[in-house]
Amino acid sequence: MAAPVNTLTSLNMVGIREDLSDRIYDISPEATPFYSKCAKMKATNTLHEWQTDALRASADNAHLEGDDTVAASRTPTVRLGNYTQIFKDAVVVAGTDDGLNKAGRGLEMAKETVKIAKEQKLDIEKALFANQAKSAQSGGTPRRLAGVPAWLTTNVTNMGGGGGADPTGDGSDARTDGSQTALVQGDFDSLMQEIWTSGGRAQMKSAYVSPFNMNLVLAFVGNNNARKQDSKAEVSNMMDFYVTPWGKVEWIPSLESRSRDLLVMQDDMWGVAVLRGTKNEALAKTGDSEKRQVVTELTLVCKNEKASGIVADLTTS
Repeated sequence: MAAPVNTLTSLNMVGIREDLSDRIYDISPEATPFYSKCAKMKATNTLHEWQTDALRASADNAHLEGDDTVAASRTPTVRLGNYTQIFKDAVVVAGTDDGLNKAGRGLEMAKETVKIAKEQKLDIEKALFANQAKSAQSGGTPRRLAGVPAWLTTNVTNMGGGGGADPTGDGSDARTDGSQTALVQGDFDSLMQEIWTSGGRAQMKSAYVSPFNMNLVLAFVGNNNARKQDSKAEVSNMMDFYVTPWGKVEWIPSLESRSRDLLVMQDDMWGVAVLRGTKNEALAKTGDSEKRQVVTELTLVCKNEKASGIVADLTTS
């Protein structure tokens, strides 16, 4: 039926107020599990250094009674280092913002600097996982920290179908990617055994894996066929932890680690050395606007790479 003649409707009324919710909805992923797990320490130079050491291999050790003791050669410590990387973002807001009545927030500057801090944490997580070598500042090239793959050389499985190569292991060069192959349970189990043999002894390790490869992990044998039905008729397909003779693993799906890498990390053997903690700083005023920057400077510390490992060159789709 049609409305009566000359009926006023919302289509021809003047002065209807807008209906804008006083909320802003943002579901962007913001988790940074590796950065959060890393112990924070203090850096006092743009090149942060540390040392590692190792016992010699076990040997036959038997001597004659009363025999003179001769000292064997000793291996010195290894000195390692990583450069601090500067993470920086800025926002400029016109002075007019002070007088505006906006939906979902007060001052634009406050909202944007909080948003930048969250975005910067994601940038840091991405850099920590990046397959990049450390580099000093040179001319117009900024300093960069060496990411996790540039340190891992002892415990590596599944180098793909060929072409892959380990880095030196001191952060000076990146891993050479090879042709990719699908993740299989045997590769992961072999890696866990290698880590244990090399000295990794944490009761719990963290395994960072892409969402695609997490689905392959769910099919590992031993997950009770990955299906359980409870009293609420819910079907569960989960793999929170994986227990092996070589230790227990917590699975952590990651959006910032490289999809081709499955990283098994002993958390206490990684750290972040902070030269400048995250600061929200006002910049010089040059006109009718407010300028602020959010800046952080830090680097990754690989205390001993033998406690962790990588299943490399995995397919990603």
